[in-house]
Amino acid sequence: MSPRSASVNEELRRRSRERLLQATVDLVGERGYETTTLADIADRAGAARGLVSYYFPGKHQLLQSAVHRLMHRTLDEALRREPRTDDGRELLARAIDAVIGLAVHRPVLMRAHMSGVLQAEGFVQCPEQQRLAALLRGAVERYGSAAPAADYPLLRAQLMGAVFAIVLPGAPMAPELLRSELFQRYGLEWELGVPPGALPPRRDTP
Repeated sequence: MSPRSASVNEELRRRSRERLLQATVDLVGERGYETTTLADIADRAGAARGLVSYYFPGKHQLLQSAVHRLMHRTLDEALRREPRTDDGRELLARAIDAVIGLAVHRPVLMRAHMSGVLQAEGFVQCPEQQRLAALLRGAVERYGSAAPAADYPLLRAQLMGAVFAIVLPGAPMAPELLRSELFQRYGLEWELGVPPGALPPRRDTP
């Protein structure tokens, strides 16, 4: 096989995988995890059923990769949006708002993702997750962390906790309150990022 043919085949495989990931995000967001089958995903992506198994061991891994891709793309867009900035505090605020925004606007999808993370198979270390991790760690570094290797996992855990609290059935927490807590923790001004209102929410005092 010529180098050009190999390059073309690699691009075709990349596009097929991307279509499967996008179809997963769309269908799980519309129908939920349990009622979405691998055959449904293959049909939506215009791919053969066997292609899903070629790229992913199962639906659990496929969903996590699909959501990590969505999170990476959403976060990347937030960090690059105009006006562009190199201010580490603004970048961290945008990162927090991007993740909270996904929980607010894609609750069915993010609920399914969080449920999958808590199952026995656990957290999937996939290329999409690694790209997401690089963006988040980069935001922590630009913020000025002296120990990003330790601070990045802490930020990730806090964001996962915020997502879980927002999408928790029956007892969701207000995203504004969670945003306020995270911004206070990192010493960020309320007007940074994409604030949901002019003022932070009031907190009940004992």
